[in-house]
Amino acid sequence: MTDEKAPDFLTVEIKHEGKTWGIIHAMPRDFTTGSKGYFGIGKIVNTENPKARYQVNMNITLIGSKPRK
Repeated sequence: MTDEKAPDFLTVEIKHEGKTWGIIHAMPRDFTTGSKGYFGIGKIVNTENPKARYQVNMNITLIGSKPRK
């Protein structure tokens, strides 16, 4: 399966109780499994404790995009 109408990238905002911890940009990716989707990586910060930083890795996989054997 493919998605001809998929955008060039996705913007993912990570929030808690209305406060933005960070924004991650996910770019199109062909995964080693054969699936298609998006991959994003970045850092976010706890708004209540700016010294607490987190690393974010995300896979956003198109369901059914892996080729069948």
